[in-house]
Amino acid sequence: MIGLGPGHQDHLTPAAQHALTEAEVIVGYKRYIGLLDPHLLTGKEVISTGMRGEMKRCEAALAAALGGKKTVLVSSGDPGIYAMAGLVFEMMESQDLLDRLDVEIIPGLPALSAAAALLGAPLMHDFAVVSLSDLMTPWDRIRQRVVAALEADFVLVIYNPRSRKRIWQLKEIMALITKYRGNTVPVGIVRNAARATQEVRVAQAGNVDETTVDMLTIIFVGNSQTRIMGRRMVTPRGYMERYGDGK
Repeated sequence: MIGLGPGHQDHLTPAAQHALTEAEVIVGYKRYIGLLDPHLLTGKEVISTGMRGEMKRCEAALAAALGGKKTVLVSSGDPGIYAMAGLVFEMMESQDLLDRLDVEIIPGLPALSAAAALLGAPLMHDFAVVSLSDLMTPWDRIRQRVVAALEADFVLVIYNPRSRKRIWQLKEIMALITKYRGNTVPVGIVRNAARATQEVRVAQAGNVDETTVDMLTIIFVGNSQTRIMGRRMVTPRGYMERYGDGK
């Protein structure tokens, strides 16, 4: 299993590129397969599925590997962060394959790291990451986790904030954010991080337009120390307070 990073070829690690070069079979979501350099697919068997085809992709990858083929299952970002690694191991366990297949996980640059770099330095201190997708997790539990992160003064990173059908959840979360952090807390919004169509903006929570957000967007909510510095969003670690400005 490999992580492609956020999508641009510059962020594909040498280890991931080597695995793709050596692979006989490449399995992945159609959108992510489309991010690959076509030369990496030449001469390979490519198996792709659409949205919500995770089970089929994992089954296809396991079947190919059991057939003795060098198989790569691709995820965007990192395969162990909201991706396929956990499901692969669950399926291997259910099929009694844990001792039969040699699985290597090659990490990738997670989307939150790429997005944070575009914003400035919002993750310099403790942070929590929550997905607003309620396909696998009940909404009440998601909401509980968001409240816990806000109460504990974590910087909050939000994945999957809004989709075409799931439009009300982000509005509820933004109401919680302004309740616990106020209207002026910095919020970073990054869409398509490190891709040709990337969009980056920093605003105060009270000015966030939820309708401009979709599933390709990651949202960063500052903690009590986060500041907007010019066009950047920065969460100080505390060095200046402890050591001074060096003058």
